[in-house]
Amino acid sequence: MTKKTKNTKPKKIERTPKEEKLFQNLLAGIKQYIHGKGFVPMTEHDLSISLGFPEQHFPLISEILHLLVKEKLLTCKVGRYELNAKKDDVVSGTLRVHSKGFAFLQPDDPVTYPQDVFIPKHFVHNAVDGDKVEVEINKAVFSEKGPEGRVVAILSRSRTHMAGTISFVEPDGDIVAYVPLLGVSQRVIVQPSAEKDLVVGDRIVMEVIDWGSKQTETFCKFSHYLGHISDPSCDVKAAIEEYELRSDFSHAMIEEAKKIGTRVSTKEILTREDLRDLESFTIDPDTAKDYDDALSISKDKKGRYHLAVHIADVSHYVQPGTKLDAEAMERCNSTYFPNFCLPMLPSVLSDNLCSLKPKVNRLTVTIFMDFDADGTMSKYRIARTVINSAKRFTYREAKAVLDNKKKSIHRPSLELLVELCGLLKKKRYERGSIEFCLPELVVIVDENGVPYKTDYVEYDVTHQLVEECMLKANETVATHLSDLGKNLTYRIHDTPAKENMKDFSLLVGAFGFHLSQDPQPPEIQKLFDEALNSPYGPYLATSYIRRMRLASYSPDNIGHYGLGLTHYCHFTSPIRRYVDLVAHRLLFGESDNREQLALIATKCSEKERISAKAESQVVLLKKLRLLNQIFTNEPLKQFEAVVTRIKPFGIYFEVIDFMLEGFLHISELGDDYYIFEESEMRLRGRRTGAGFTAGERITVMPKKINLILLDSAWNIVSEPRRPLRTSAGKKHQRPPSKHRGSKQGKAKSSSRKMPPKRRTR
Repeated sequence: MTKKTKNTKPKKIERTPKEEKLFQNLLAGIKQYIHGKGFVPMTEHDLSISLGFPEQHFPLISEILHLLVKEKLLTCKVGRYELNAKKDDVVSGTLRVHSKGFAFLQPDDPVTYPQDVFIPKHFVHNAVDGDKVEVEINKAVFSEKGPEGRVVAILSRSRTHMAGTISFVEPDGDIVAYVPLLGVSQRVIVQPSAEKDLVVGDRIVMEVIDWGSKQTETFCKFSHYLGHISDPSCDVKAAIEEYELRSDFSHAMIEEAKKIGTRVSTKEILTREDLRDLESFTIDPDTAKDYDDALSISKDKKGRYHLAVHIADVSHYVQPGTKLDAEAMERCNSTYFPNFCLPMLPSVLSDNLCSLKPKVNRLTVTIFMDFDADGTMSKYRIARTVINSAKRFTYREAKAVLDNKKKSIHRPSLELLVELCGLLKKKRYERGSIEFCLPELVVIVDENGVPYKTDYVEYDVTHQLVEECMLKANETVATHLSDLGKNLTYRIHDTPAKENMKDFSLLVGAFGFHLSQDPQPPEIQKLFDEALNSPYGPYLATSYIRRMRLASYSPDNIGHYGLGLTHYCHFTSPIRRYVDLVAHRLLFGESDNREQLALIATKCSEKERISAKAESQVVLLKKLRLLNQIFTNEPLKQFEAVVTRIKPFGIYFEVIDFMLEGFLHISELGDDYYIFEESEMRLRGRRTGAGFTAGERITVMPKKINLILLDSAWNIVSEPRRPLRTSAGKKHQRPPSKHRGSKQGKAKSSSRKMPPKRRTR
């Protein structure tokens, strides 16, 4: 191939929408690459080859490089492109703090810093989530997490009030509160209030007077009372305050929703494809009220499957520019707590007119998909429709029908869905997507928020068939909009960090399996084909999931690693996710302004994480409440746990019955001196040789439950295990005893996970 003349300005090319979208995606990819650790000055041709761009894209690469030179991001010297030296090492932006204390800076200027800046916990200082800050970049450090830095200035605070709980009152009268937003290490002093005498356990909202620093105290004054920590009914209310979730809908908004009506108009039905005579039904969790999707399926004499996925047409009711739309965009998603939903839309829409209830007319957007006998989609079409769902199934009820424990006229259709599900799962496996089908632990509470039991929700075939249908519909819509040259909010999932996979490879080796330090999907599949049939399988699956990057929304399509897809978006849940509503609008001619979609993608990604944190915190508190009830009644009750992590200073474990994480310091493990053997993921006693290994079962007893700090202390009951010797003379850890088979579950991730209906990638 002939190389292009250096510094030659490419001729301006008129591009179609599809070509412009490709240009913007290539531009984003190049910006990310040139800011990476591995970028060195190189020619245009070398850069194109390094990024693996096909030759037909080279003219666009030339145009992009010229643009970056013009924007002074790059300089071209002797035919080689290199980054311009930065004027300083200080970047401003918005801080996003993880629940574990570390944070990421989202830079204000994505051209200069297209990557988020990682802030270690000890460099976050006294900044909180959402603050506008300045971060000093440490040029000497660049990890898989990206550039690293430290907060040097807080430009503006994201909030004026915080929620917390009075943790103790000192003899001198100082009232000290624990504020989850600031963490255990930050001392928060609350001024005495004439309005209320504050006592330990009071859950309050405080107005910040002085934020202080890591070296000085934070001072607040009492704003209003939420309840006492002993009252489970205020758990959700406290979480809503703490995470600043929007709870109430304005009167004007409720009135706007009511004006839409409660029934589908005959006039609107006449404008749509009428599918009311087509058999359709919904399958949802027991407690669901917002039914986003319904399914129809048939199979012809040639063995071809005809699947129709019907999605509630929320975009017909919630129009751009309305109060309902503005509020939905502020909320971005519904938030699900035990026995309570904080909806994105008022209940008159979310639980009624938009919800695909049985035996009533409902407006939908239908994706018609045809599959051959191997599960390959041969054609599709998308239409605005009206349906009349014949049946509302719960997952349990649908499973009972399939198991022939309950009769239903819809059983043939359910069986066809199972057939197609198997074919689609096989296709997914072939492209490198890994599905674990692990159970989920759900905490059951009464009408007052009091937890009284836990329940394992098995991810059985009914959950799987719904997910496979939704995944295919989402993929089809993303591909369809992309082929039209439209911008959209992709659901993206980046490849895992190499250091995380190296760490996982080390863990796998400790369990007797082999995995290279930079494994590809086929190798990971092979591992889990073997591991999931062993007692270690569920724990290894959970450990792998934890090392994955978080999925997010973006107008830049980098694909979805977890699903093994090049095009994927969220479309199937518009009642509870704003990005899905946006995807519906894009299908039917609404603006695909890239800047606006980028704002929506960023905001929805942030709100999704905030909701997940709030949900996780309430679930954790409910678990601790239930454990505390048991501990009060049976103080000597023992629980089986699995060791999840080994550290030089102790062991982390998960209590199986609660999927609750605990920690034991090495000083609490016995009278031996323990040596940390990283390669074996083991603590070994120097005197006895006995110790603890990741994946091992242990028996523990609760020592103390702290509802204020959301913490629990434990005693170990079982003795350290002695390593066995194999015939080859090598030490070998005794495998853990089986306990309820698959009930090892998802460990800590279960408390973060959304209800089964929200199992969207």
